Amino acid sequence: MLGIRVSFELCLCPAFRPRSFNNLTRTLGRDLHNLKYCSAMANSSGTLPVKAPITHVIFDMDGLLLDTEKFYTEVQEIILARYNKTFDWSLKAKMMGKKAIEAAKVFVEETGISDSLSAEDFLVEKEEMLRNMFPTSDLMPGASGLIKHLHAKGIPIAVATGSHRRHFELKTQRHGELFSLMHHIVLGDDPEVKQGKPSPDVFLAAARRFQGGPLDPQKILVFEDAPSGVLAAKNAGMNVVMVPDPRLDSSYHGTADQVLSSLLEFNPGYWGLPSFEN
Repeated sequence: MLGIRVSFELCLCPAFRPRSFNNLTRTLGRDLHNLKYCSAMANSSGTLPVKAPITHVIFDMDGLLLDTEKFYTEVQEIILARYNKTFDWSLKAKMMGKKAIEAAKVFVEETGISDSLSAEDFLVEKEEMLRNMFPTSDLMPGASGLIKHLHAKGIPIAVATGSHRRHFELKTQRHGELFSLMHHIVLGDDPEVKQGKPSPDVFLAAARRFQGGPLDPQKILVFEDAPSGVLAAKNAGMNVVMVPDPRLDSSYHGTADQVLSSLLEFNPGYWGLPSFEN
């Protein structure tokens, strides 16, 4: 009976949306992680949040709002090919969300090319290629709708990203109107951000800049795609919704409070936020 009950609740729950029952095994890790959420929604008829209502939202940017992670992967694959090495997602997971120099050190050390290419030289070479790619950045599915919805409902929203200003401006060239809806944006080269993720610096700085701060971190919801970003938000005492790349190993999902395959799956009502009207 328990198995039947769980299956029924999962099927009804908005967090559980497999494209077909044939791919149930492939999505099982994510869906079981959301089981607590689904059961709570079923028990409350979908009207009450499990946690204290969220009042403020902070978004990561790369790989979460903007589809830019593919550019980093492409460049790193090109560079490693010269050394007859390949780039994989176990390495990418260690680099995601970190400050540029920190990620560069991980890259050259983990791949064993540090004797041939320094972290600093890697950054220079990478910069030249990325500069032409960033202005073509597209929005991730669901990003525009969620940002506009929260802004329209009066929910204070911000961005906390490891990207430096020069990269931020290139990446958002085509999306200035959307990012203007943010109450504020904290960048990786901000003076208050002493350390990159998983240090909580960037999220704590973002929280302080909301009007009426300091805020109760438990009333802040962070959206992240990177394992280091999830840890940073949890280290700041905040709630985290993780929207990971499907190629990221599911072992990185456990720290997040909720795991979704897309921002399109997000149900604001669960977190006490205004529900979508349609």
